[in-house]
Amino acid sequence: MKPDLSFLDAFEDKYLKTKQGKGVFLAGVVLGVMAGQQVSNIDDIQNSPLFKQLNFGRITIRDLKKHLARMPELIKAYNMKYSFLLQQLGNSAGTLLLEGGGQELGVEGNFAFTVAFANAREFFWNNIFPREDKDQLPPIEEESEE
Repeated sequence: MKPDLSFLDAFEDKYLKTKQGKGVFLAGVVLGVMAGQQVSNIDDIQNSPLFKQLNFGRITIRDLKKHLARMPELIKAYNMKYSFLLQQLGNSAGTLLLEGGGQELGVEGNFAFTVAFANAREFFWNNIFPREDKDQLPPIEEESEE
């Protein structure tokens, strides 16, 4: 299953029209979902190790690359659900960041990242990987063969 990124086209924000902007946004979504899985209750997301490592408002392109590079390790360490979907989205984010040129995020990038992180579950399930019944996802082995 490939991530559906078509919803990004609906945004009017100039930064989100760039490859880097889309990559930063998707990085916010994937890291937000991962941070949510590090805690037993989503209301406690501010207590997740990943949340504590993010310097909101001052995130650099280097920070994003560092966190995305650690995705496989974190997925395994926290035995995260839907790991294949997380990896697919992380791959898309990383590719867009590489294609985007690597400019610093600034206010626009930090804003896009924070909005995506704060609404990660909604974007992940309602836009990127929409499913009628989230608990009935096919096994990872079936997904990886597509």
